[in-house]
Amino acid sequence: MKLALDPYMFRRTPLPELPRLVAELGYQWIELSPRDDFIPFFNHPRVDDSTVAAFKKELGAAGVGISSVLPLFRWSGPDEDDRQAAVRYWKRAIQITAALGADTMNSEFNGRPEQAGRSEAQFWRSMEELLPVFEREGIKLALEPHPDDFEEDGKAAVDLIRGINSPLVSFLYCAPHTFHMGNDAKGIIDYAGDLLTNIHVADSFDHTGSSGLRYIVNPPGSTVRVHQHLDIGQGEVDFGELFSCLESAGFDGTVTTCVFAWEERARESSTFMLQKITDYLADWTKPPTFVSPSTPSQ
Repeated sequence: MKLALDPYMFRRTPLPELPRLVAELGYQWIELSPRDDFIPFFNHPRVDDSTVAAFKKELGAAGVGISSVLPLFRWSGPDEDDRQAAVRYWKRAIQITAALGADTMNSEFNGRPEQAGRSEAQFWRSMEELLPVFEREGIKLALEPHPDDFEEDGKAAVDLIRGINSPLVSFLYCAPHTFHMGNDAKGIIDYAGDLLTNIHVADSFDHTGSSGLRYIVNPPGSTVRVHQHLDIGQGEVDFGELFSCLESAGFDGTVTTCVFAWEERARESSTFMLQKITDYLADWTKPPTFVSPSTPSQ
């Protein structure tokens, strides 16, 4: 198992300094999420090969590895020009991931829920173009249903991934999206089975609550999706249940801290989350073996 940090709260830390900072926080793995100086949100990567090589050297010096690269592109968007651009961005991002020595990328389905049919068709068109590139580079892809994607339900997302029918494509369960995915951690995890390879850990509030008015968005009737990425214990996700389900499922993939809410206390949040996750895993009947960057993964 790998315990990784999504360093989004440290995105203003210069890229060469990031590996040493992550090591100081106690992590050995980074899930590299969007950064303006690397792979920004919805745009072409901003790095050349020499920058990638220099970053890889700093990773080695700090004893930190890249568990996954997480780009976000409009590859399922209903606009065809946007989709074609996103495919170009994906191809460069896959090259970068391979150059870093990482073997996994994470992302979202994207698209528009109000144009779900059109967006799904665009998704399949993009997969037809990109899957051969993933295969050629030996890069795996873990996908998650995100609030406001064309597919938001956990079990339906698992079915979509099964439909891709590739050993390289798997399912990512994002805990702060629990209440948008169906509020059924056990059911989704059991349904995913061996397709579940990655977990994102942060807390969130139940957006429905007992009355449907746990929080209120104006104007009334707005379709905005609201959720949080909080420290464990600050929301309503049942992490005891979640980690128990992971143990029962024999999960042995990557667990990533992805708290975004506390930039003013980013260090404290990151170390707190590492300790809480480690505590949950230590309670397993057979605690997992942690993989370090110097240990070849199976």
